[in-house]
Amino acid sequence: MFAVAIDSFQILPLWGVEFVARTLPWFELAVGALLISGRWLHISATASSLLLLVFFGLLLRAQLKGMQIQCGCFGPDEPLSWKTVMRDGALLSSSLLITALTFRARLKIPQTH
Repeated sequence: MFAVAIDSFQILPLWGVEFVARTLPWFELAVGALLISGRWLHISATASSLLLLVFFGLLLRAQLKGMQIQCGCFGPDEPLSWKTVMRDGALLSSSLLITALTFRARLKIPQTH
């Protein structure tokens, strides 16, 4: 079913759909585990932000094209809508903030009061 959701965006050839459907969940799981563990935080936060940026771009493209798809973003039967795009945008914004904070902490920029 995940491959069908990916294919509904009409951007990848069949072999690409199959590859993404098989590898993306494992990549997301690895990024999530790294985020939770706090290991390599700047790398995992950046990867999370990049993933969410791609997802947001794909959702926005599909919505603007008027595609009637079930993206599977927030549940198996949720159709794509502006609500879905806004939620994904909020997740992207949060992820970008966390990514910026991890780099700030890594660079040890002194905070001003």
